[in-house]
Amino acid sequence: MTAPHPDPRLPAVLYPLQPDHPELVAPFAALAGRSGARRLWLCQSFKAEPHQVLAHLAGMGHAVPVGTSVTLLPLRHPYEAALQARSLALVTGRPVVAGFGIGNPGFVAGLTGSPYASPRTAVRDYLSTVRALLDGRTVALEGPYHRMHGGLMPLDHEPVEVGAGVLRPGMARTAGEVADVAITWMTPPSYLADTLRPALEEGARERPAAPRIATAVHVALTRPGRDPRRLALAAAGEHLKAPHYADMLRRAGVGVDPHDPAGTARALLERQVVLTGSAQEVAEALEAYRRAGVDEIMLNPSGVLLTEGVHAAVADLEEILAACDRILPPPPQEPAL
Repeated sequence: MTAPHPDPRLPAVLYPLQPDHPELVAPFAALAGRSGARRLWLCQSFKAEPHQVLAHLAGMGHAVPVGTSVTLLPLRHPYEAALQARSLALVTGRPVVAGFGIGNPGFVAGLTGSPYASPRTAVRDYLSTVRALLDGRTVALEGPYHRMHGGLMPLDHEPVEVGAGVLRPGMARTAGEVADVAITWMTPPSYLADTLRPALEEGARERPAAPRIATAVHVALTRPGRDPRRLALAAAGEHLKAPHYADMLRRAGVGVDPHDPAGTARALLERQVVLTGSAQEVAEALEAYRRAGVDEIMLNPSGVLLTEGVHAAVADLEEILAACDRILPPPPQEPAL
């Protein structure tokens, strides 16, 4: 049975791989339901499409708040993106974060004919269009990458927040202009506090408030036979090969050297890009992200999931969520009538 009221104090859980079938994600959805985790997040998948997986899970009875971190702009028109997001809110009966990112230039060129000359313009136009459509407004846009004239048919549904994938200050400023949520991966607390949050606030200077921040944090508990350095490299390995992630980590002072895996693993652990330890120690280490301005932490068990499988990853997350519940202040009490 799913929990009727997710606990906003608790982290969210992230299934960080591309699932072959919704059943692979079901243990994560069940955990989100029984633990009161804030949300279940999925990444872009080119196997089972994430919106359909989340809708399938809701049909199985896992009606929990959900998020996409992130789906890629070239795959769908902003109208289709808004339609998919609100459909998820309708079928789950829960709030949704619809997160979007641009993808790498080669991927964009393969779908649209050429890379975005200005990724920030593409994101600004896309997110502002999706937000306007979800708000019931009519859109008239003739942009360099997207055109939209019209609106969605009226429909009552749970709230949908529009998110932007953010790694570096330029995109953070754009997210500050148009996004409800800035979604970050592998961003150390000091980099969030000193670089990304100020850029978000700068971009939001014409708005009532800056976007809230949701950050995916790699976690793995220490257990007999586990090597934290191996888990750190397994968790971050594919992202370390991407130039934009490597650049962000270097800006954040995290030494990333493809010829020195031991040094890279040590840097990932020391700079809190990957958190290891007991459940209590990991829960306490997450506080650095909250102090840096993160509103929603996504627990990302990639290292354990890749090396030991779904059930070991879920066991880690369950212990961490329980530890967070013990150490976080209790939620405010409803006033007595």
